[in-house]
Amino acid sequence: MARPRRKTDLPVSEIRRYLEPGPIVLVTSAHGDERNIMTMGWHTVMEFTPSLVGCIIAGGNHSFGLIRRSKECVINLPTTALTDQVVGVGNTSGVEIDKFEKFKLTPETAQHVKAPLIAECHASFECRLADGSLISKYNFFIFEVVKAHVAASPKHPQTLHYTGDGVFMTAGKVISRRSQFRPAML
Repeated sequence: MARPRRKTDLPVSEIRRYLEPGPIVLVTSAHGDERNIMTMGWHTVMEFTPSLVGCIIAGGNHSFGLIRRSKECVINLPTTALTDQVVGVGNTSGVEIDKFEKFKLTPETAQHVKAPLIAECHASFECRLADGSLISKYNFFIFEVVKAHVAASPKHPQTLHYTGDGVFMTAGKVISRRSQFRPAML
């Protein structure tokens, strides 16, 4: 059994180190003859059916404009094998370079959107904008996943989780309590 822990004060500006919602993803976008990749950690699953994902994309980011105009993107899930590319993509601007070329990532044609998938990523989720009402106020996009592509293995890949200041944690260890699982009560 877990023991009570002594806690100390933490500046509220640093809570993200503990509450980041999920793995770091690489978001691809395309509009006209432009394409881009951005590193993103601020996303959350909002609904299962339809499959909705909420994403915060900073207004100053090159991808913000591409996604706002095209109303679509691909959310790609990298594994720890792509750590250097994740950091490099996040530290450069797509206005100045082609990030696919610079970081040797392979674009693949999506089935339902114009933004490319990243071949080296474990999974790619094609998304269309479902609700843009919070974009102007909060830079919050709500996407519907319209197609999902996932590698057959590993079943539980090691993914990156950002804790701030250039530090990542990894996920991949599986703890099962399936025998105790009960579906949510409606």
